[in-house]
Amino acid sequence: MVPDHFDYYAAIDWSGAVGPVQRGIAVAICARDGGAPALIAEPGGWSRTAVLHWLRAEMPEGTLVGLDLGLSLPFADRGAFFPGWDESPANARALWALVDRISADDPHLAASTFVDHPQASRHFRRHGGREGDQYGGGRGRLRISEIEQRLQGLNPYSNLNLVGAAQVGKSSLTGMRVMHQLAGRLPIWPFDPAPAQGSLIVEIYTSLAAIAAGRAKGRTKMMSIETLNVALETLGSAPVAGSGTIDDHSADALLTAAWLRVYAPRPELWSPERLTPEIAQTEGWTFGIT
Repeated sequence: MVPDHFDYYAAIDWSGAVGPVQRGIAVAICARDGGAPALIAEPGGWSRTAVLHWLRAEMPEGTLVGLDLGLSLPFADRGAFFPGWDESPANARALWALVDRISADDPHLAASTFVDHPQASRHFRRHGGREGDQYGGGRGRLRISEIEQRLQGLNPYSNLNLVGAAQVGKSSLTGMRVMHQLAGRLPIWPFDPAPAQGSLIVEIYTSLAAIAAGRAKGRTKMMSIETLNVALETLGSAPVAGSGTIDDHSADALLTAAWLRVYAPRPELWSPERLTPEIAQTEGWTFGIT
């Protein structure tokens, strides 16, 4: 089924940074019936807990919301998230629960305790040249969706890599805590089927939206409103107001919200060929990857 009932499209640029407020988080939304996307402001700046509250209580009904993070870890390549660990979860929801339980005392929905767990840490690449014996070397293990991203010319990093400016591992782990705490409140695709009504969460990759909007691979970041508006025009969106500089997190969120509005009605994006029932429950999928 292709859900085509959404009244709003939102995108959240996420952050795994420590502290009570994450400067890398930006939230943008646009309406189905047109108009420019707009940033949603949070007094004092966004935190992960504030985003969780927005998703639970403030997000408009009938919103398709994309989160720029990995909603799971590699599983298919080795038949387990954490081979050799007797607590290795059987599916993504159990993984979210494990990350949240082990990190329960970490403030601000961080996942530092999980990263440093004696068993889990064997599978991560961490700062200080610490690479776990189960990490796999090189770029690390990839999900099937990430392998498909590479085939489409994108440059994904393993969610088990926690080092470097381009890593998304910390964002993914903190996002898993949010997903666990949302359990039963909102459906999350493809772990849940897309509903015929109401809101839905999907995983997004903001570079995919930027490339669809005419940005060159490797040059997807936009640092001015003028550049952002050129990309929005390519997607058929009205421009945002203003001129001058804009931070890349806000630009990513604004553009990806508009991209979701254009691409969500496409049937092929809801039924990727390699998205099997098992992959849907273990690794999940990045919306927009066919």
